[in-house]
Amino acid sequence: MVRDTRRDGVGAGEDVEGRRNRGPSASAADSAVSRPHRVSMADVAQAAGVSPQTVSRVSNGYPGVVESTRDRVLVAMRDLGYRPNSAARALKSGRFRMIGVILFTLSTTGSMRTLEAIAMSAAREGYAITLIPVAVPTQDGVRGAFTRLGELAVDAVIAIMEVHLLDAETVSLPPGAPVVVVDSNAGDRYSVVDTDQAAGARQAVQHLLDLGHRTVWHVAGPEESFAAKGRADGWRSTLEAEGREVTPLLHGDWTAESGYQMGLRLAQEPGCTAVFVANDQMALGVQRALHGSGKSVPRDVSVVGFDDIPEAGSFLPPLTTVHQDFAEVGRRCLEGVLRQMRTDAPERGTTLVPTRLVVRDSTAPPTA
Repeated sequence: MVRDTRRDGVGAGEDVEGRRNRGPSASAADSAVSRPHRVSMADVAQAAGVSPQTVSRVSNGYPGVVESTRDRVLVAMRDLGYRPNSAARALKSGRFRMIGVILFTLSTTGSMRTLEAIAMSAAREGYAITLIPVAVPTQDGVRGAFTRLGELAVDAVIAIMEVHLLDAETVSLPPGAPVVVVDSNAGDRYSVVDTDQAAGARQAVQHLLDLGHRTVWHVAGPEESFAAKGRADGWRSTLEAEGREVTPLLHGDWTAESGYQMGLRLAQEPGCTAVFVANDQMALGVQRALHGSGKSVPRDVSVVGFDDIPEAGSFLPPLTTVHQDFAEVGRRCLEGVLRQMRTDAPERGTTLVPTRLVVRDSTAPPTA
């Protein structure tokens, strides 16, 4: 019986050994034959029985395509394994659908939740984000980050500053791209989105004064933090407006351990019956220190935090805190850069996102 070698992909009269010895040019030809074909828009159009323009409209999410036609195109894309060529589309439109985000730290709740909110808002609008951490918060560091983002071809930049970098007139962000800044008082030069830090602090302090406490101590964040300064300003102005004693300011570094150290100091203050802490992690440390020093929260000392992290309701006792709407911060940041992209014009001014006080079990009227 004669074997028909053509069924195995071998030409008639040619054995496997002969095929192995055909030389490099034949191997290259074999590679070219075996290389997978990249599915094109025209392939999808042919499979779906529509024009390439219709495939383009479906691929880009444009309205106006009949639902049955859209479904047919989507099925063809899936069956053929079609992937739109986003690079070519970007070159044609001048838009890369990429937002660059600059930030100085990933270790704080504010930075992480703001970044998450920006990423979620960007995804809803069909954008991705490119993250550039800046190790040292300096003008050179920010300029370097902008340079890198320019090389990565982003459409706009959101800068989560968090520290006092834009306060000085000598410090500026490089021009050339739509920019929104988070956590800064530079609204006279840039578009700024921020939580209303001072108003949140006023709510916290007023709540404690309304419970009957004579004054309120404050564990602030780092001195270089813009958010910490806004909260400390709100604490101080509320006490002054009510004619209450402004107690010495204590600084932590946002960590629970620093809150614990400040809590040990507060436990030695006989007149301390209420404390406003600049974030929830430090408030956790303060509560632990008070408990370890024989103080009961809230019977002996009432404690209020700031941020309303997901775990705040599980503290012992559950923590009264100021809620930040990070989702709204992210939405407004993205809305701001997209608006600047549409109008091709920079914007200035500050948008403050409101806060609200969440009252739980860590606050109560003083017992003495």
